[in-house]
Amino acid sequence: MRLFTTMLLAVLLLSCSTGKHSVKTKENIPPKREFRGAWIQAVNGQFMGMNEAEMKGYLTTMLDNLQKVNVNAIIFQVRVEGDALYPSPHEPWSRYMMGQQGKNPGWDPLAFMVAEAHKRNMELHAWINPYRARTKGTKSVAANHQSRLRPGNFIEYEGQLYFNPSLQENRDHICKVITDIVTRYDVDGLHIDDYFYPYPVNGKPFNDDKWFRSSGYENKALWRRSNVNNLIEQIHKTVRAIKPWVKFGVSPFGIYRNEGSWEWGSRTKGLQSYDDLNADVLYWIDEGWVDYCIPQIYWEIGHKAADYEALVEWWAKYAAKRPLYIGQDVNRTVKAKDTENPARHQLMQKMDIQRSYPSVGGSCLWDAASAANNVGGYRDILAQNYQSYPALMPAVPFMDDDAPKKVKGVQMIEDNGEKILVWLPRECDDEMNAPAKYVVYRFVKGQKRSLSSAANIVAITRNTYYKIPADEKGKVTYVVTVLDRVQNESKGVKCKVKL
Repeated sequence: MRLFTTMLLAVLLLSCSTGKHSVKTKENIPPKREFRGAWIQAVNGQFMGMNEAEMKGYLTTMLDNLQKVNVNAIIFQVRVEGDALYPSPHEPWSRYMMGQQGKNPGWDPLAFMVAEAHKRNMELHAWINPYRARTKGTKSVAANHQSRLRPGNFIEYEGQLYFNPSLQENRDHICKVITDIVTRYDVDGLHIDDYFYPYPVNGKPFNDDKWFRSSGYENKALWRRSNVNNLIEQIHKTVRAIKPWVKFGVSPFGIYRNEGSWEWGSRTKGLQSYDDLNADVLYWIDEGWVDYCIPQIYWEIGHKAADYEALVEWWAKYAAKRPLYIGQDVNRTVKAKDTENPARHQLMQKMDIQRSYPSVGGSCLWDAASAANNVGGYRDILAQNYQSYPALMPAVPFMDDDAPKKVKGVQMIEDNGEKILVWLPRECDDEMNAPAKYVVYRFVKGQKRSLSSAANIVAITRNTYYKIPADEKGKVTYVVTVLDRVQNESKGVKCKVKL
């Protein structure tokens, strides 16, 4: 029944799709609600050798550049290999900061990033790798690393070490780490990536036979997927129980299954998340265990084994029961020629494809530094064509769909020669519906007051005021709305001013 329901939904969504044609309006205005994320990773060593001031400066410059193109979510890696980029009571400091695991840098990068992202009205999602316990480059681990404390709970594979996915003790530990993060930090999301069972190397086996023999399962692949399913469900329940507004998201490998392996698979011929990594992403979506999905569709349009367009179409059809965003590879995109206009690279073509599917609600940039540094003019193209206005987050009605109370007392005041729009929030006892941000819309005399267009948004802010630009003249109407924790939007309150 579950499979039939998923297939029926896919057919309906396909019939509603606009194919290759963009869903942008006639005025070429981007959607009002869209996820615009960027991954900031530690695993590539970009922070190693930096002191506190250098790393803070590096990150704030990156955030400033991303803010210029209205990025609204940062996915920041805080757990690379059973370690932490924050002071953790459960795991040692990451070597990807100070070069030595367990060495305290003397400050808290996660707290810093939460504050800096929120200052720029971006969400901050804490990104952990659940199973990886030691990368190939790590020569030694700290005394309080789990592999030193509980060596029997780990499996080595091709020079890397992994938490044994079959052990409930490991699942409990991972969720204990998550509990600490979600409890102590004002994160907006908890994120895991594509590393589940290890990527297979030359057909070499992952040595978990001992645990499989005592599992009661006859099919090892089914058993492994069940182990991962159990973790995903437990993470979902853990996050919901602590802060029900915190989203739990996953960014799986871009191919779920090939059509050669499964009747409904994608028109691809590559490694498969379901078969090779034992990650049944569609099952998690169908069960409601994840709040968003960002498949890593890093290939170019026209790739022989994994065509970008074919994969976006596939995910848009089959993964629409939860918010779906597309993982974009910045560097690969700017190196590939547009298939219709070889004089330019594929960014514009990819964005038009992405936005042509109603079930695709945004994208996420791999990696943030490349986009921020404007590799191949990537950031400029986003600013000029696709992310020229701010965007609210896509709705998540399965988490909460109650609109918050509207503001009161909207008025313009003058302070030291500055004209400032101010307002007051209404009291709310429910954290889910409490004011989190405010949206300010602007309309000139004679303009239709539509809150559905991003072009009318002049600010999304956590402040209860908006500084009116000094060069603003004439009769203007401002409308202020409230966003709650999951960005349900209240009714607007207008204020007419003469400047």
